[in-house]
Amino acid sequence: MSTSQALPTPELDVEEYSVEYLNEIFEPLNFEERIQKLYEIFDDNEVLMTSSFGASAAFLLRLISEHRPSQKVYFIDTTYHFPETLAYKEELTELYRLNVIDVLPDPSQNALTRDEEWWKDHPKMCCSINKVVPLEPLKEEHKVWISGLMAYQTDFRSHLRIFEQQGDIIKFHPLIDLTEGDYLYWSTWFKLPQHPLESEGYGSIGCTHCTQKGKGREGRWAGTGKTECGLHPGFFVNKHK
Repeated sequence: MSTSQALPTPELDVEEYSVEYLNEIFEPLNFEERIQKLYEIFDDNEVLMTSSFGASAAFLLRLISEHRPSQKVYFIDTTYHFPETLAYKEELTELYRLNVIDVLPDPSQNALTRDEEWWKDHPKMCCSINKVVPLEPLKEEHKVWISGLMAYQTDFRSHLRIFEQQGDIIKFHPLIDLTEGDYLYWSTWFKLPQHPLESEGYGSIGCTHCTQKGKGREGRWAGTGKTECGLHPGFFVNKHK
């Protein structure tokens, strides 16, 4: 993929960058240029990257491996992942030589969710204990958080911009304006390995108890009205509607 000449970065301290100003800088760039530009503004130790190693994870992981191979990738191991997801994680880690670090929930609280099967009656709390809370200390140590969300995936995501303020951290969505057609085109161009469960009809893949077959995210928390695990909360959605 050819990229245009990088735009100059204004001489400002990182603390002076507002989300609005960052969006103005990054909006004209393509997704590869956005990754490159991010590291012109932020130091490596200020950037947090997580991956679920789900159906669309390989796209962003490949970009990071090419443009910032030293970037740490945090994997939130809820202990409820499909065996196929763990195998896919190992495949991509080896293929792209990723520096993956596992993040685990509190053992006693994780055991409680398992013993009482919280995913049935308390799915939000189950996600909070096993996904959201374990990541909080890492968020406090970083300034910007890279995420591979794309607008076409859900209504919530369709209202997100490249940069969004989420509490004390800035979320960075370099792929947010890719259409589904764009994603499929570049996935083929980059020869991205598919998650093993995609061929079985899973469009989005999370924990075993809350994932069914279905197009897109139809199979996630099916029948509950829940579409997000809580890592990407919707408190900043309404201002864009």
